Amino acid sequence: MGFNELKTKISNLISNSSSLDTTLMDVCKLLKSSISYYDWVGFYFKNGEKEELKIGPYAGAITDHTIIPFGKGICGQVAVSNENLVVPDVNSQDNYIACSLSVKSEIVVPLFVNNINIGQIDIDSNTLDPFTQEDERFLEFVCESVASIM
Repeated sequence: MGFNELKTKISNLISNSSSLDTTLMDVCKLLKSSISYYDWVGFYFKNGEKEELKIGPYAGAITDHTIIPFGKGICGQVAVSNENLVVPDVNSQDNYIACSLSVKSEIVVPLFVNNINIGQIDIDSNTLDPFTQEDERFLEFVCESVASIM
């Protein structure tokens, strides 16, 4: 399924949203099942006033990383930089928190509400260097769509 078709499906999920957590879980499941190299798809959100992220809905293998301090790992770096981060090879990163030995690459895109970074979408892939600028633009669309119901 292509990104344009997925955008339509995401828009439909958002417009029919009755519960934020259910909608986020549905988005995660849709992305994981529709894009072959999206092996783990989840949301992390700022944990109140703490300088840390707390896991939200996700689709994929269970993770021990339910809390991530700002600055730690790929997600923690995005919480500080407020910018997309694409890591083609996680083994090349000194500041990487390994979720699974099978993960080879990662992309994280921040989620803004009223220009404030409140969280992010995190995608792990078991494929080396699969993410393109098209993935980035698509995931920015996903985050903007999700922000509209927060």
